[in-house]
Amino acid sequence: MSPPRHLPPAVPADYLELNRRLWNAKTAFHLRSDFYDVAGFTAGKTSLNPPELELLGDVAGQRILHLQCHFGLDTLSLARLGAHVTGVDLADEAIAAARALNEQLGLAAGFVQADVLALPASLDGQFDVVFAPYGVLGWLPDLTQWAAGVARCLRPGGRLVLVELHPAVWMFDNDFTRVEYSYFNRQTIIEQETGTYADRAAPLHETSVSWNHSLGEVVGALLGQGLAIRHFEEYDYSCYDCLNGLEPAPGGGYHLASMPGKLPLMYSVVAQKP
Repeated sequence: MSPPRHLPPAVPADYLELNRRLWNAKTAFHLRSDFYDVAGFTAGKTSLNPPELELLGDVAGQRILHLQCHFGLDTLSLARLGAHVTGVDLADEAIAAARALNEQLGLAAGFVQADVLALPASLDGQFDVVFAPYGVLGWLPDLTQWAAGVARCLRPGGRLVLVELHPAVWMFDNDFTRVEYSYFNRQTIIEQETGTYADRAAPLHETSVSWNHSLGEVVGALLGQGLAIRHFEEYDYSCYDCLNGLEPAPGGGYHLASMPGKLPLMYSVVAQKP
């Protein structure tokens, strides 16, 4: 007898608007936060971390599409390295801030305000690399549609570089004291957010709508589009101090003080279009 199959969760009709409003609200606080350190960035500091720099390699002259770019620091860091880069994000205020930084710094990055599940046809086949870093997949209900968009935008031989927080993280409550959600994509997670990871005290009160995607779902969606998996790795640390209970790890980054080295906090995938 076959095991029971679990239907994907129902998707709220207004999830895009709720999340757009959430990230528009976050943008103002993030721009002035120590977490993003915009002053340091404008002075020349990169926002990119060792895992993605290693996977991306030399990006000079590469055409890169940066999905869910927020207000564009990683996009602009890639432009500084010589890439021809386009950032995409749902939040219009984030895109406006990215364009302002691009102009201020005299860079040539492009920015598009769009849902990554409905990427403009003008982007099809244009890119050597599609780049998706950190905290991106959980905002998407449908990874099959996401992977199809990635495949459409890549040129033949092009690569997806995904560096993401691990789905094991999102099983827990915010303080990592109990398992609260399924590892699998079996429910829509609707929460009332107070503050933000970049400014815990920010007077922000918005609704978020998200989903947890297992590693099998991520890899399966990419394989389903004919992409070949060239790299996969899990990490027991986070590059960012963005979760409750993190402390500096001996080798760099941050790990959970309550269970150091016991829980994967990030993973990375490189997938190539034939």
